Amino acid sequence: MSSFPEILLRPAIGSDASAIAKMMRASLNTFEWMPVLHTPEEDLFFIREIVLPGRRVIVAEAGKAIVGFIAVSGEWVEQLYLDPNWTGRGIGSRLLAEATAGMPSVKLHCFQANTGARRFYERHGFRAEAFGDGSTNEEGLPDILYVMRR
Repeated sequence: MSSFPEILLRPAIGSDASAIAKMMRASLNTFEWMPVLHTPEEDLFFIREIVLPGRRVIVAEAGKAIVGFIAVSGEWVEQLYLDPNWTGRGIGSRLLAEATAGMPSVKLHCFQANTGARRFYERHGFRAEAFGDGSTNEEGLPDILYVMRR
């Protein structure tokens, strides 16, 4: 028997915004190459006012804690973050599979410096289709357009 709590995937609700924003920031803070552009209040605004109302958002919950989330709009995965203490347990794979089930084509952007995410997406059938110089994202970091066609 595992000592880890069961992971439940469910649609996000408005009251999840604060937990999602804090978990997203904790994840972003693990990347030494990632510039910090927003305050915690701006992160919360982004999740509460932009992500939750305008996208399909699924959270991964362990007990009462949100340990991951994915946000999808159309054929785009716009956000996929895990609590740094919960990586490597298949949660990201479950979120990706759940959110993209039935989609013939899935697209996303990933920073070139994010080697772990690149391996994850490539393992899940995504292929790099274009490399950007960072001029089209607010972080100014080189990125990759990944596409998965089923």
